[in-house]
Amino acid sequence: MTDPADLTARLIRCPSVTPDEGGALTLIASILEPAGFRCTRVDRGGTPNLFARWGEKGARSFGFNGHTDVVPPGDPASWTHPPFSGLVADGLIWGRGATDMKSGVAAFVAAAVDFVAATPPDGAVILTITGDEEGPSRDGTAAILDWMRDNGERMDVCIVGEPSNPTVMGEMIKIGRRGSLTARLTATGVQGHAAYPHRARNPLHALVTLLGDLTARPLDAGTAHFDASGLQVTTIDCGNPASNVIPERATATVNIRFNDAHSGASLTAMLRERAAAVELATGVGIALDVDISGESFLTQPGPFVDMVRDVVAAHTGRTPVLSTSGGTSDARFVKDHCPVLELGLVGAFMHQVDERVPEGQVRQLKDIYQSILQRYFA
Repeated sequence: MTDPADLTARLIRCPSVTPDEGGALTLIASILEPAGFRCTRVDRGGTPNLFARWGEKGARSFGFNGHTDVVPPGDPASWTHPPFSGLVADGLIWGRGATDMKSGVAAFVAAAVDFVAATPPDGAVILTITGDEEGPSRDGTAAILDWMRDNGERMDVCIVGEPSNPTVMGEMIKIGRRGSLTARLTATGVQGHAAYPHRARNPLHALVTLLGDLTARPLDAGTAHFDASGLQVTTIDCGNPASNVIPERATATVNIRFNDAHSGASLTAMLRERAAAVELATGVGIALDVDISGESFLTQPGPFVDMVRDVVAAHTGRTPVLSTSGGTSDARFVKDHCPVLELGLVGAFMHQVDERVPEGQVRQLKDIYQSILQRYFA
């Protein structure tokens, strides 16, 4: 039997801070290939990626997705144990990536290896693992999916092994995520003396008017599976050191987390419309630079969701809530390829100093994944 706790510790010892591979994908391939998986590196733009398939191309398939890259550990002196030690002590595995998400990858790698050895399925098991989830996410999972499309590879369904439980195992499955949009606003007016405002056009006044309008009006009241969308002003600046000068330019940034009542395009159009109204009223030009890092998506409850939910309940004694909470993940790319869920460990210590995970929790997740594979191919 493949021990996912031991594999988690070994992966933590690979210093794979985005975008460095650190030996993590090489280690995983060395475990998968002897088990009959065909492994292919799908690196793009300096990002390390791994595609692995057991079984024939075109067969009914079940996929897992995850990442081995981690965020920087910060000051190593702040850690109880070195951040890349992979130390196991008192039932806990310590180190950067222990929660997010080398343990999740180790659990589905171990589950897949043991499943195909014990009960070779009439179908294919596919693993897609990137080194770019914690970074720009341009050449990670997106690159693997592009390569799969070009090479006739396909997953019929997929589980992303991100931490999905807030406090205990079996608490939550993510069936969707909100979209995320960041808009950078630049207001350009006319500089002048603060004592003679009629000779100037104050970009800050125009920007404050626009931001007040954006924050005063709710975007929606929520939908069937999502909470209300939210808009937050994250920064305002004009770089003006003088108290008696009206600046020429001012900037602000807003972030919108949006549900399935909107799209990135519809929200961009709304922002441009409201900015244009303020431009007309004030004579101050307002330019927008919009970055949409992901659209909202939902995997509708049905046979796939029900099957995963039943397996989790059988292993944990809890019927998990179907949630769309949280930020973004690589599920936002997978959802364009096939139905996708997020199911993983408890995320209590992710990205923290002294990140750690219980050994037993990692082994329980492996058992859940293996049971899901058994049920899917039964």
